[in-house]
Amino acid sequence: MTTTAAPYYAGLRLQVGGDAIMAPARKSMPVEDPATREEIGRLPIATGDDLARALEAAARGFARWRATSAYERGIVLRAAARLVRERVETISRILTLEEGKPIVESRLEVLATADIIEWCGEEGRRTYGRVVPSRSPSIRQTVLREPVGPVAAFTPWNFPAITPGRKLAGALGAGCSIILKPSEETPATALALVDALRDAGLPEDVVNVVFGDPAQISETLIASPVIRKISFTGSIAVGKHLAGLAAKGLKRATLELGGHAPVIVSAKADLGKAVAMSASSKYRNAGQVCVSPSRFFVQKSVFADFVEAFTQKASSLRIGHGLDEQTQMGSLANERRRDGIAALVDDAKRHGGTVRTGGKPLDSGGFFYAPTVLTDVPPAARVLSEEPFGPVAVITPFDDLDEAIAHANKLPYALAAYAFTQDVSESIKLGNEIEAGMVGINQFGIALAELPFGGIKDSGYGSEGGIEGFDGYLITKSVTVA
Repeated sequence: MTTTAAPYYAGLRLQVGGDAIMAPARKSMPVEDPATREEIGRLPIATGDDLARALEAAARGFARWRATSAYERGIVLRAAARLVRERVETISRILTLEEGKPIVESRLEVLATADIIEWCGEEGRRTYGRVVPSRSPSIRQTVLREPVGPVAAFTPWNFPAITPGRKLAGALGAGCSIILKPSEETPATALALVDALRDAGLPEDVVNVVFGDPAQISETLIASPVIRKISFTGSIAVGKHLAGLAAKGLKRATLELGGHAPVIVSAKADLGKAVAMSASSKYRNAGQVCVSPSRFFVQKSVFADFVEAFTQKASSLRIGHGLDEQTQMGSLANERRRDGIAALVDDAKRHGGTVRTGGKPLDSGGFFYAPTVLTDVPPAARVLSEEPFGPVAVITPFDDLDEAIAHANKLPYALAAYAFTQDVSESIKLGNEIEAGMVGINQFGIALAELPFGGIKDSGYGSEGGIEGFDGYLITKSVTVA
């Protein structure tokens, strides 16, 4: 295993129209491997002039791309998806180096991103309008769906391929141009996707990529009359701020914000399946997943068995550098996450919580934290009300299903939720009464290209993915001809 990243990080850049602006031409910032803290590249920081030129390019790109037929747009996106699949090993290595997740997970993420790009290329050909029967035979009434305009998209570091991929594919499939600001901590993966799109024939002005000061970039882009829609994935606090900026210009917004996903395990569940799937999902990407299961509510009659089996799974995970094929959980992405997790666990212990396994940082050169299981955690502990976004599972017993559902719905977060039961009536009740944008029963597979991905309440609004994902990128126009 080697962590040398020079072949992948020499090309870090801003992409403004046809210009690739490299680090030596601008002030720059370091990009680090979180598993070693090794600097693996330098990232240029956009100036105000760079942002102005990106807006001009996006306006030109929109005029050109919207005039391109949906059929031709689909050809480009399908070709890009093929290139992403062909480059899966290279892109996965980039992703693991800058984010820290195991290479096996990175491959799955990159391939899922290719699926999304391909799906949006196909579905963009089906943004149908309709003919409305008129009141007069001499009048034709039609309803058209048209691209909304240039998009400003902002993505976090935890899924450097799939999150930019959703926004790129949705905007491009609908006929919009886009200015993408990926996380400065994980820039190269998004640039690799843009390279695939451009190599597939995407006109150069249609996608622009900028990095730098998040506040400056978001405020500049959202205030511009060029931008007609924003898409943001990240924290609730930042999402509310960006929604306010968008509202000033009456601009559309799709917000996928934080979560604190509950998992309800009924006594009627297949316990072995529930344990295996829950542990695997919980520690995927070291828990740095917006839909990660975090609050486990287990019926009392099976509580002890679930805790014992789940703890054994967590304590047996192989921790290491993500490029090691045997690694099952990699590092956290940055020092903020490691320290934040440590603070939540310490707070839970002060409130009387029991650490069944883990509960401490690992002694290494990177940002590793042990897979952690907590029980006996009282409601006053922060970990039950604040999204942990790390490898921490809190397991709590319950008596009946109504109590569990009340626990699940208690928080203002409502992105994802899960449940396990083999009873059909319980499944229907859980699906009807759990408050969340996405609910998985007896499985965690809720983030497929063909499904809408999004939350409710404080977890945001709008969807990405599925046919619903195109709604935010399209306007509705009625045309009446006499």
